[in-house]
Amino acid sequence: MDLKLLRELIAIDSPTGYTDNAATFIADTLASMGYAPSRTRKGAVRVALGATPKLAIAAHTDTLGAIVAGINGNGTLRFSLLGGPLLPSFESAYVRIHTLDGRVYTGTLLLNNPSTHANNKAGTAERTVDTMHIRIDESVSSAGDVKNLGIRIGDIIAVDPRYQELQSGFVKSHFLDNKAGCFVLFEIARLCRERGMTPPVELFFSTYEEVGHGGAAGWSPTVEDLLIIDMGVVGDPCSGSERVCSVCAKDSGGPYDYAFRQELVRIAERDGIPHAIDVYPFYSSDGTAAWRAGVDARVALIGPGVHASHGMERTHVEGIKATVDLSMAWIEGLH
Repeated sequence: MDLKLLRELIAIDSPTGYTDNAATFIADTLASMGYAPSRTRKGAVRVALGATPKLAIAAHTDTLGAIVAGINGNGTLRFSLLGGPLLPSFESAYVRIHTLDGRVYTGTLLLNNPSTHANNKAGTAERTVDTMHIRIDESVSSAGDVKNLGIRIGDIIAVDPRYQELQSGFVKSHFLDNKAGCFVLFEIARLCRERGMTPPVELFFSTYEEVGHGGAAGWSPTVEDLLIIDMGVVGDPCSGSERVCSVCAKDSGGPYDYAFRQELVRIAERDGIPHAIDVYPFYSSDGTAAWRAGVDARVALIGPGVHASHGMERTHVEGIKATVDLSMAWIEGLH
């Protein structure tokens, strides 16, 4: 499986609220395949694979990140989180600070007073937004120095994903949640084009999932079913793994549509697609947002298993392929 598009998409900074560059890449990629994508008012990318779509297959391109919340007197930055990153996993991450006038500065996310030779509590200190800061890679020692760079409150802080593809088939990176899901949508678009298929399906790349309202609006009015592609939870007590397609029966927003899930599982069993059924105890999705917004559609949730979610994540090409295979099998059964 050629992961070029996954690699390129992950390299584009797209924390929630700063997704235009990634959305442009997605739209351009779909256009290069011969499709005619459009953008919603909230910036999501939507593309029909055929006329009068009855099924929407969705993934979110927005990621975790941070925003400048204040400038400290010593020239470091306070920050507020975008989404829910697991801060201990992001400690020492390299970051990029995007200013309103288009400048980009680099820095590092660190504990306050991080040197163990000056702070013997550094190893046990709690990691929170109140105990951490951004160190800017510029000669700054005051708030005035930082302001002279053009950095201000509200600027976006994006984390270097540290993406790697391994010969074992594993892929490790920040933000596989949910750019691995976006890659699944790219594969669906590519396969439908190669096979001459024009199913009644739209692909939907949302932009505000990490803050809970990505799927609240923007679907085509003819859509009857939503198939959400998002990361499968790997960890105790879940039964899924990085090498399978995870099928979610229930998350914190309640159960997904029983009949839709039943049909997906039957197809996976029929076709020998590696899969696991799970309940995610601390999770929600664009499907949850759609239902809460009043969208009258059946919703199911599947996706490649992702280990260490919202931290230093890892998945496997087999889990990605299984998700593509299950999605395509469902599409092929549409009438």
